[in-house]
Amino acid sequence: MVDEQKQQHMPNPQAKALYDEAGKLFDQEKFNDAVELYTKAIEIDPEYSSAYFNRALTYTELGEYEKALRDIDIVLKFEPNAFDAYYLMGRIAELQHDYEGAKEWFEKALSINPNYAPAKTSLELLNKNNFTIQESSNIEENKTVIEEGQIKKVRWYKSNITLKDVVGLEKVKEEIYENIILAIKKPALLRSYGKKLGTGVLFYGPPGNGKTYLVKAIAGETNANVIIANINEIVDMYAGNTEKNMHAIFEQARKNAPCILFFDEIDALGGKREGMGEQQSYMRMAVNQFLQEMDGVEQNPEGIFVIGATNQPWDIDPALKRSKRFGEAIYIPPPNYKERKAAFIYNTRNMPISRFVHFGRLARATMGFSQADIYEICDKAALHAAVYEDRTGKKKKITTGDFIREIKRHGNTLDEWYGMIKKEIISKREVQIVDGKKTEVIKEGKLTPEEKQKYRPLVKDVKKNSNPFYLFIKKLVRFIAIYIF
Repeated sequence: MVDEQKQQHMPNPQAKALYDEAGKLFDQEKFNDAVELYTKAIEIDPEYSSAYFNRALTYTELGEYEKALRDIDIVLKFEPNAFDAYYLMGRIAELQHDYEGAKEWFEKALSINPNYAPAKTSLELLNKNNFTIQESSNIEENKTVIEEGQIKKVRWYKSNITLKDVVGLEKVKEEIYENIILAIKKPALLRSYGKKLGTGVLFYGPPGNGKTYLVKAIAGETNANVIIANINEIVDMYAGNTEKNMHAIFEQARKNAPCILFFDEIDALGGKREGMGEQQSYMRMAVNQFLQEMDGVEQNPEGIFVIGATNQPWDIDPALKRSKRFGEAIYIPPPNYKERKAAFIYNTRNMPISRFVHFGRLARATMGFSQADIYEICDKAALHAAVYEDRTGKKKKITTGDFIREIKRHGNTLDEWYGMIKKEIISKREVQIVDGKKTEVIKEGKLTPEEKQKYRPLVKDVKKNSNPFYLFIKKLVRFIAIYIF
């Protein structure tokens, strides 16, 4: 819907014609061509607010967020109460994973127009699916503070989702309940049976399949606080700071117990020390400090649980993976057909979808896709519907065709990942010429025999999904679902 304020400026007729033509190109997904025409319209009429706004929409589709934000700034100079501009700023923040910033922009849009449906829907989804900063009488009390490379205080969160909000993964949820939730909620029960309390669990598996989301669900299930340990905040080039920062994070967890301390991409922080050169001595010290802190948790386990997440568990230092640190490893697999179908239903529950949407077809069209892929496809389909209403003033139901279009545009992120990982971990035969003779040698992958056994579910998935015949089957199933039925 075009705001009435935008219509107060009568655009130059030539600029208006270019604007209309750019809109047609946008609908045809010819985004670069649309940007070119919007730019020409702006050159003719520099006060054409709607052209700036629609160019910002187009830049957002292209992933050029900085350019989009510059155009939105111009729109807001012309129209300080342009609620749709604030909404778009929220969408860009969300796409860049700045969820708290996104909430603020959506709330700003709704403060101007309380009935603006796209902002309402987006805000509801964020409040449902993401961490919320713990309320405090003074917001400054719960804020990460870093001074001269040293962490003085760490932000902590509460979560408002539970395991009921996790689609599928029933076996994984059972393992989580037994290994994590009981240790946090009922430590006395475990001790009464002589069971020692665990202190850490490693989530591993292909990227984008819900490792972080599961941490949120565990936090909501146990009513525990959550601290997200950001590696870029921990590691510092100056001697001693990295170790102090690691200690500060664990200390903050103790102060806010019960607390889940979450290290995403833990292999980047707790990598194997044997492969680190002299220039990476600060990283070696980080791993050493990590080990000491985990030992401290092991000696006094109540109140703190440490969860690490990684796509490549074999790259983690062996000392971190021993019993009582991250000895327990839980595989988070990609979704099967039933789970993909459920994911589409769940991710569209608050969207204005047509009652004829064929979720089974969408699940087949995304064979081999990750949970994150499906979330992004649904999110993009919702954005297109919102853009349509913004441009035409008409409500739009999201159809199967809208989702199929986004599936074709988005593609599958996991096939390439499986191919890359296969080269690293699967043994292969190579023919080498030695003294003029062909000799067949076996080139071993990164995994030790013990790691092959421990991470067998992932190794099995990598072999299957990088097999040429299975790749052909996946592509065939997706092609039929996308183009036929």
